[in-house]
Amino acid sequence: MMKTPEKNNDIPKTLPKGVPAVRKFNLSAFKRVIKILFKAYPVLLPLTFLCIIFSAIIATMPAIFNQQIIAAIEVFYKDADWSGAKEVIIPKIIVLAILYIVSLISVFVHTQLMAYITQGFLGKMRKTLFNGMQNLPIKYFDTNKHGDIMSHYTNDIDTLRQLVSQSLPTLLQAGIVVVSVFFIMLWYSIPITLVVIFGVFLLFAITKTVGGGSAKYFIRQQKSIGKTEGYIQEMMNGQKVVKVFCHEEKAKEDFDKVNEQLFSDSNKAHAFANLLGPINMNIGNILYVIIATVGGIFLLSDGFVNFSLSKLFGREIIFGISVVIPFLNMTKQFTGNVNQLSQQINSVVMGLAGAERVFALMDAMPETDDGYVTLVNAEIDEKGNITETDKRTGIWAWRHPHQDGSITYTRLAGDVRLFDVDFGYNEEKIVLHNIDIYAEPGQKVAFVGATGAGKTTITNLINRFYDIADGKIRYDGININKIKKSDLRRSLGIVLQETNLFTGTVMENIRYGRLDATDEECIEAAKLSGADDFITRLPDGYDTELSNNGSNLSQGQRQLIAIARAAVADPPVMILDEATSSIDTRTEAIVQRGMDKLMQGRTVFVIAHRLSTIKNSDVIMVLEKGRIIERGSHEKLIEEKGKYYQLYTGAFELE
Repeated sequence: MMKTPEKNNDIPKTLPKGVPAVRKFNLSAFKRVIKILFKAYPVLLPLTFLCIIFSAIIATMPAIFNQQIIAAIEVFYKDADWSGAKEVIIPKIIVLAILYIVSLISVFVHTQLMAYITQGFLGKMRKTLFNGMQNLPIKYFDTNKHGDIMSHYTNDIDTLRQLVSQSLPTLLQAGIVVVSVFFIMLWYSIPITLVVIFGVFLLFAITKTVGGGSAKYFIRQQKSIGKTEGYIQEMMNGQKVVKVFCHEEKAKEDFDKVNEQLFSDSNKAHAFANLLGPINMNIGNILYVIIATVGGIFLLSDGFVNFSLSKLFGREIIFGISVVIPFLNMTKQFTGNVNQLSQQINSVVMGLAGAERVFALMDAMPETDDGYVTLVNAEIDEKGNITETDKRTGIWAWRHPHQDGSITYTRLAGDVRLFDVDFGYNEEKIVLHNIDIYAEPGQKVAFVGATGAGKTTITNLINRFYDIADGKIRYDGININKIKKSDLRRSLGIVLQETNLFTGTVMENIRYGRLDATDEECIEAAKLSGADDFITRLPDGYDTELSNNGSNLSQGQRQLIAIARAAVADPPVMILDEATSSIDTRTEAIVQRGMDKLMQGRTVFVIAHRLSTIKNSDVIMVLEKGRIIERGSHEKLIEEKGKYYQLYTGAFELE
């Protein structure tokens, strides 16, 4: 039986299955996002970062120019000689203006590049996500809510958009500004810088308290969104059932519960987030006033000795108005960028929460396929020798490579045999016991029994939607574990009990059975199944557009198209799982004639509750609680007067 991923004991009960618990800051997820970005854009991403760094450094330049200009004005004022002011001040203003223009160009370039990188990154993520999803086993979709899986493509990907397009550039830019301004302040005055640092520590303390609570609820919000979307998707799919059983009020009540949880988590998350900005902004304003006051006190104090990095490096800058005024601007700039960094905590945590959910789906264990026997077109000469060909001949063969390098070919005949097969959807509960089935080429094998007896499970094992726990299944004498899954399933035509039609024309839905089928072959398959009659009466015939799983057709018409889809595939083995369950008695007679033609020369497995449709089966197998309790032809089983006799005569209800 297929192995399942190990369980995570740290996962909260409210977390959907398969999604790992999210920490406050997931470093591994962050590293993985950066790695994917650099791999996708090895040139553009570093160029973008260089533009961001360049514009951030230029943003700190006004403080230096202000200090130099004010210092020059102080000298001219003290000397009462303004004759050289223009030569000193105007060049600095021109240089500053040029830097601003270059910075503007840099900002324009990095915003355009970041938009391109972000959308390209999201496109690659969705593509990788979807391609990976195609390789997941059926078990994954049976055990995870479809709405929650869809949430990975919408909400979780959107949080990645915010992380890449907004948070990362802001973190880099604000971080560069903070570091640059910090060293400029130290260059001018260490004592005043210490006062600023005190205010920043206060900012950090508040950010940790408020931002931590915000991050916790933003993570919960992402999980609640997935649960809410999963519930909505279930209700949309089951809307007819809801109305039939007058379940509207109960559906509203259950929705209110999940929606209330989403409201609670979102409300708390945004309440914390909205509180953080104003608090930090006002602390910055208070710090501005404190710096102005402290700077004024230092200016008026005759005994104040200024310590600075400039003094340590022998290029001391005289403490005065020329230092205090730029310090006020740098204080606003410093605290403002620290505030920006703190505000990005929420976006980063949300982005990483979404990233981890996306990566959880990407990393879900794919369907394993160790098969090496493939299906090929073949030709058979007069002596019966099989050769491989690229042309479609209507003859198929299994191409079986061996360890010694030789290759043997076995004609695809449709001989399917199960030997002592046991199976359980989990190891604790086995649902099939000692199943033995011998279906020779051209035979029609029928399964009957109560719901849950194991009929559909057997067909799921034949096409390897699930792998058996014990026993063997052989197809034309080959263990199906050796056959590549895609080739195995290509040899099987399946009509499921639940019909799925895709958005597109009727012709495209029939061609889904074999993509290289011509229009004539699709029409012939529709005639064979009995679907041609109603299709030609549709507004646009075979070009009629279908949407929403063919909601503009009746259930019986949808089933006929599904049968035509299987017919155009022209497989040697057919599996009909309640293929006529949604068709009325008159239409069933029409379909049955087509099905009889379709089944000629093929091995057919039929699951049916209408016992009248399987009377002509070569072998009928009666299942009960995962065991075959009777087998034989219709006449033989009637003579035995066992369980099948009770079912057929109505002495025992099937359900």
